[in-house]
Amino acid sequence: MAKQIILVTGGARSGKSKYAEQRIVELGGRRLYVATAEAKDEEMARRIIEHQKRRGNQWAAVEEPVELTEALLARRGQTDCALVDCLTLWLSNLLIRHDGKYVEEKLEHLLDALPRLDFHVVFVTNEVGWGIVPDNSLARQFRDLAGWANQRIAAAANEVILTVAGVPMIVKKDTACS
Repeated sequence: MAKQIILVTGGARSGKSKYAEQRIVELGGRRLYVATAEAKDEEMARRIIEHQKRRGNQWAAVEEPVELTEALLARRGQTDCALVDCLTLWLSNLLIRHDGKYVEEKLEHLLDALPRLDFHVVFVTNEVGWGIVPDNSLARQFRDLAGWANQRIAAAANEVILTVAGVPMIVKKDTACS
């Protein structure tokens, strides 16, 4: 079976991560969880622990808030399926440290690397553009970058799944990566 690129998107607490984890289990083999979150406060630390407990010890894990592409490339030949949770946190981490142009370059680097991966990848991301227009420039820049990044990953993906209230809905399903 050819490797798959799957994008799982939706709003906050829509069931994205749980669905993505189930898809990885269905794909089978050695599982890798690539976490982009950083526990910079107590609430985020609790969220991270919640995700870890749900996955249990049947996953290898890599915590990489910035160098996502390199973390994935380093796992070639070592895993069958990788879950990246999540793209929007990765973009946020990049934007806080650098500018929008740098974020765009890092996304292009990730897209260029996808054909070189020898394992399935499920990306989790947030739909951040369905709410009100943010009141500050940085938040608007983040919203725009996230929307652009989601479009780019979706174009490269075999499947795009939208989760709403815990219900996954197929948005795109191809038989081969584009």
